Amino acid sequence: MRVLFVATIVILISAFIAFNRSRSYSSQATSHVKDSAVDAHLWRFEAVPIEGAVGPESFAFDPHGGGPYTGVSDGRIIKWQQSERRWIDFAVTSPERYGCGGPRDDDQTEHVCGRPLGLRFNTTTGDLYIADAYMGLLVVGPAGGVAEKLATHAVHEPPNFVFTNSLDIDPRHGVVYFSDSSSRYQRRNYLSVILSGDKTGRLMKYDPENKQVTVLLKNLSFPNGVVLSENGHYILLAETTNCRIMKYWLEPSKAGTFEVFAQLPGFPDNINRSPRGGYWVAIHSRRGRILELVLSNPWIGNALLKLPFNIMKAYSHLARWMGSSSALAVRLSEKGEILEIFEDKSRNKWRSIAEVEEKDGSLWIGSIDMPFAGVYKI
Repeated sequence: MRVLFVATIVILISAFIAFNRSRSYSSQATSHVKDSAVDAHLWRFEAVPIEGAVGPESFAFDPHGGGPYTGVSDGRIIKWQQSERRWIDFAVTSPERYGCGGPRDDDQTEHVCGRPLGLRFNTTTGDLYIADAYMGLLVVGPAGGVAEKLATHAVHEPPNFVFTNSLDIDPRHGVVYFSDSSSRYQRRNYLSVILSGDKTGRLMKYDPENKQVTVLLKNLSFPNGVVLSENGHYILLAETTNCRIMKYWLEPSKAGTFEVFAQLPGFPDNINRSPRGGYWVAIHSRRGRILELVLSNPWIGNALLKLPFNIMKAYSHLARWMGSSSALAVRLSEKGEILEIFEDKSRNKWRSIAEVEEKDGSLWIGSIDMPFAGVYKI
């Protein structure tokens, strides 16, 4: 009986991992491509190593073009010094640094050390705004140091933030729009958000004038990347579990309404504007037939979560053993059409992509678990 039980566990999790090995997205998207596809080969990447941490998930450049800056797994925000070809420490999101350095299991310490995810500079003040998965919404001045907490909850809208994720800033007013991915599960249990069918995520707004947070949308399925349109008329929000990008209108005539902007074949993470027009969307992994079955039958996901082992560690180990998916990102037009496909088909370097930030003819590539950032020359 025990052998059967263990075998069942392995089969279920293996089936879940199998979606990473689905057929190439390029073949699925051909009819929607409006421009030449980007076929990124592994040997054309420059890997920029990070010492002592992993997971440079999001990137930001300061108003003077310096950087990029990125948050990593030990709670630091580091800055790339191009002239010296190295990363330097810039800020931290938690004043508690004991046990935050050296070899360790970051998942067990990040609620103390902090886990900075979304980053964005206020181009007027030079302040860096930070969405930390555990510490909430923070800000740090141009000189860096220990970030200051701005908010950990919304006005009259319990509970406190549980999984603060991504943000963008309206340069006209300094208003910050950001996502709280779940009101039940923390970042270190992000897989549970998907498997459980959790719909407690929120899109929120921080007003620097009254220093209050209000909820714009709730009951969302893993809201993730957030970006403001160039003209400030709407917000695009990646809804990870539903594999889509939502458009939330700010323009007065449509304010408060929302609609589907683009449907994707995988789980979107961060989304950024491209200086060439449109938006880069990083896709964590594809949505294959097995996962479609799991998501269509919530009892399967809930059964997996009740099994007597750490589902996150099992997922990580089996993904490495079975082979990861090819890293994938797409550039969407202002109408949600696919303009470009970015894919590392070699599958040797990237397990997944968390963000694509385009700057000066290069794509900076982030991830949630790799010990380096990637740079790809367009």
